[in-house]
Amino acid sequence: MPHTDKRSCRRSFPKGDFAVKDVDLKDKFTEEELEKAIIELLIDEEYIFVSGETLHRKYDDILLEEDLEAFLLSRYSKENLTDLELRTIINKLKFISSVPLYLGSKETFLLVNEGFNLEREDKTKLALHVSFIDFDNPANNIFKVVNQFTVKDREHRRPDLLVFINGIPVTILEFKTAISEDTTIYDAWEQIHKRYKRDIPGLLKYTFLSVISDGSNTRLGSVFTPYKFYYAWNKINDHEKASDGISSLVTMIKGVFSKERLISILRDFIFYPDDSKKEEVIVCRYPQYFAATKMFNNIKEEIKPLGSGKGGTYFGATGSGKTYAMLYLSRLLMLRERSIFSNPTILIITDREDLDNQTSELFVTAKRFLHEDNVRSIESRKDLKETLDNRPSGGIYLTTIQKFSEEIGLLSGRNNIICISDEAHRTQTGTTAKLKKTEEGVFTSYGFAKYLRDSFPNATYVGFTGTPIDETIAVFGDVVDSYTMKESSDDGITERIAYEPRLARVIISEEKAKEIEAYYVLCSEEGSTEEQIEESKRAMSKMSVILGDPDRLQKMAEDIVSHYEDLTEQKPKVVQKAMIVCSTREIAFRLLKKIVNIRPEWGESKKAQNEKELGKIELDSLVSLPKINLVATRGANDDEDLYEVCGTKDYRKMLDKQFKNDNSNFKIAVVVDMWITGFDVPSLAVMYIDKPLQKHTLIQTISRVNRVFEGKDKGLIVDYIGIKRNMMEAIKIYGGEQESPIDEIETSIKIYRNHLSLIEDLFIDFDKKDFLYGEPLERLMCLNNAAEFIQKSKETEKTFMRLSQRLKAAYNICFPSGELGDVEISIGQFYMAVRSIIYKQTRGDAPDAEIMNEVVEKMVAEAIQCTGVENIIDDEKSIDLFSEDFIEELDKVKLPITKFNALLKLLRRAIKDYGKTNKIKALEFTERLKRVVEEYNNRDQLAFVSKVTEEFVNNLSDELIRMMKELEEDKKSFEKMGISFEEKAFYDILVNVRDKHQFPYADEKCIVLAKKIKELVDDKAQYADWSNRSDIKAQLEYDLVVLLYENGYPPEWNQEVFEKVLEQAENFKGNS
Repeated sequence: MPHTDKRSCRRSFPKGDFAVKDVDLKDKFTEEELEKAIIELLIDEEYIFVSGETLHRKYDDILLEEDLEAFLLSRYSKENLTDLELRTIINKLKFISSVPLYLGSKETFLLVNEGFNLEREDKTKLALHVSFIDFDNPANNIFKVVNQFTVKDREHRRPDLLVFINGIPVTILEFKTAISEDTTIYDAWEQIHKRYKRDIPGLLKYTFLSVISDGSNTRLGSVFTPYKFYYAWNKINDHEKASDGISSLVTMIKGVFSKERLISILRDFIFYPDDSKKEEVIVCRYPQYFAATKMFNNIKEEIKPLGSGKGGTYFGATGSGKTYAMLYLSRLLMLRERSIFSNPTILIITDREDLDNQTSELFVTAKRFLHEDNVRSIESRKDLKETLDNRPSGGIYLTTIQKFSEEIGLLSGRNNIICISDEAHRTQTGTTAKLKKTEEGVFTSYGFAKYLRDSFPNATYVGFTGTPIDETIAVFGDVVDSYTMKESSDDGITERIAYEPRLARVIISEEKAKEIEAYYVLCSEEGSTEEQIEESKRAMSKMSVILGDPDRLQKMAEDIVSHYEDLTEQKPKVVQKAMIVCSTREIAFRLLKKIVNIRPEWGESKKAQNEKELGKIELDSLVSLPKINLVATRGANDDEDLYEVCGTKDYRKMLDKQFKNDNSNFKIAVVVDMWITGFDVPSLAVMYIDKPLQKHTLIQTISRVNRVFEGKDKGLIVDYIGIKRNMMEAIKIYGGEQESPIDEIETSIKIYRNHLSLIEDLFIDFDKKDFLYGEPLERLMCLNNAAEFIQKSKETEKTFMRLSQRLKAAYNICFPSGELGDVEISIGQFYMAVRSIIYKQTRGDAPDAEIMNEVVEKMVAEAIQCTGVENIIDDEKSIDLFSEDFIEELDKVKLPITKFNALLKLLRRAIKDYGKTNKIKALEFTERLKRVVEEYNNRDQLAFVSKVTEEFVNNLSDELIRMMKELEEDKKSFEKMGISFEEKAFYDILVNVRDKHQFPYADEKCIVLAKKIKELVDDKAQYADWSNRSDIKAQLEYDLVVLLYENGYPPEWNQEVFEKVLEQAENFKGNS
């Protein structure tokens, strides 16, 4: 295939003054600049740039069939494909249904990813395996970036950019400007996931990757990825540090869209599960990509007999997606470098059954992805021996390390067996002998890991862990790649963790407090000798007596109930599950009973707290349970009531499933050892710790709360025993070299109080006593008056919005601690409500509406309602500007700035909508509006006197009302004129040019001429590329000149009329 060099790529895209080198110099982009920047970056990667309007195609043609045909003829040049065979291949890809979209996308992806066998027209020839992409030789593919690519499906839509490989649009890119404060990349996500999925599914079935960007914030996902799970790609190559800000745009393009990298991702790093019920598509994150590829390359080097058999250690933050990294690694091992691995057998080994179940749930739904039908969990030692004894090749098996024992013996001497250990520490590193003393004598014992290696002496061993210890590296090899807690929280892959000490609330005496501290040190020692372990056990026994003191447990029960209720009342619409970690099962059970005594309703069984809101399918998936439950194994000597509460193994499995169900009434789990490591519940928001924990176990435990979940902005650790020192030491070891990923409550309280003081200074001349002491209506009006007060100066408004945003962030962290006083909470909520009112009146929905403090949310809704602008500023409601209802609502608004902001928002929306059908009139109204806004923004120049400001703003509001009425009249005027709205747009061009140059030409003649122009344009606009075809444009210009001449329109203005007509025709095209 001929190779296109960079210079020929660039000829398609004149650079002008803007170049990609400006990227590092700009803080914010317009959408046009952003599009140009990305095109330049892709040209640097040797993509060919093409404007979609230059492509001679019909709007419903999605594939660039010329490119696909060229690729196929080049790749299969020796096969002498017939015209029919070529058409069959293209049609195989072209005619996959996009209804439903997910199934169409999945079928399309698997076809592109795997290819298919073509039955030859000449029956004497063998079937030919056809690939649509050359994955082995990226340079043999045709890479194009295309803008202005209009698609006709259910509607006409035009995405910002598309990336094509061999004529297939594999990636969609959508941009929003970072300059506009009320537009974010969420709007770009919404454009793809709502508008495009609804209107152009025929395109989206091909776009396996999706990018949203505003220049400073660029994220990658798929067209089925929830917004929360779009992530930045923060590394280009594995040795480079993560980037941020504007440079993240460059990093995304170079890190994902270099030809080799994009081909690699499309080949091995996009996962459609076998079960399609959830409509999931998993696109790898950059740490998973580098983990899988680096581990794969290291395993190649270390496989026996030439290597050591130590495949390496991956050190990845808990919650950062290591299980998916193992899945991607398994695919590489099964499918790539077959001459080395030769259909390997892979064992995924965990150290606990619940973790084994969690991992197997993923792997058994990935059989097609792994190209292996034999993917299953090993049920027992007998099953292990029968399944793996002298197995010749293949298979992916999931098992626990405990199934390996001395009796298993040698299972296979093959070297193409890869053992991947999940959470590779403790039980998975015990390969050496230990002496064990009993009454019968001294015996030598070995760990499970030794018996595993006896079973597979020539296997390669790989370790994945969030907390590597020295033994991990000794057994599995050096750390090949790492991804720290700090990196994970910075990337938004996990949430930050807030730490709140509450020891003082449960201390029963200073003496006991000192004893707890002393015993904690002993209990948390890991212990390497038998004596040290016994000493730790004795200390734990003594400590349990203190921790289980009835008075202490009563205090803790009361504090947990109070704290959890405060936490959940702040965000009642967000699921917030909790875990209480106790030192023993007996203490856990006693604490559970005390909590239920305080809140008897928490002990009542039901399926959900909101059963009436759930459908039958949702309710059928739920089991009737109390709100709070103990999760622990039974002991042979347990008292009867504890024995019954712990339940059977099947009962605990049911609890596991229900706790992971966000709808379940089961919200609080009381645990000891179960669920504190390797247990994944994204809605787990808070963990109450009353157990001494050691280094890696402590990190594993607190990481349970760091999962990303809708409405969750952090995980919270509440400490009743004094884990802080150990926690900070553990974070130094496992959290990375950067600053701690733990936010301390004390710091947040200081920030909150500092910002509250700064805001108070801004409001020093405002009297808020009505809010603090007044009746409900007085409180609400006080909020609105405060919003009015702070907006009288543009500068103070900006300062307030900045400070109140930080105030809100600190409040969310520190409020549940109970350390804030009632007055400072009330005043803080007052200012947060004022911020939200201003935001809603000027920009739309209040920021973070789904997680807004309930008290503030209610105040904002009621305050806006009592101003009378509630319906006016609602984006979802259409308003008749001449209706009595609208005039009546407008008259209710007594606050000048509030009224002005509402009218301004409404008018901007109306002009934007009008611009879709009549560009020239919309521009006229826009210019008028700009002048009014400039006057308003210069209000700081007025003497700061309330009356002067009010009169000034009221006059501007009157001007906006006049403009709105004129706009509405103009929009409907085409009906009175007896023409269509399209013809009215051309009429306005003729009138605009006439009035600008002041020559006589009757309105009636303009109407007749506008109708003829519309017919002329319709005749030329039959193809997608009409507006960029020089021959068609030249013909349009010629025909228009003739038409103007025949109708007596002065010829000296022909060019100006033509340009405006062309702009309007393209405007119709872009918004149709």
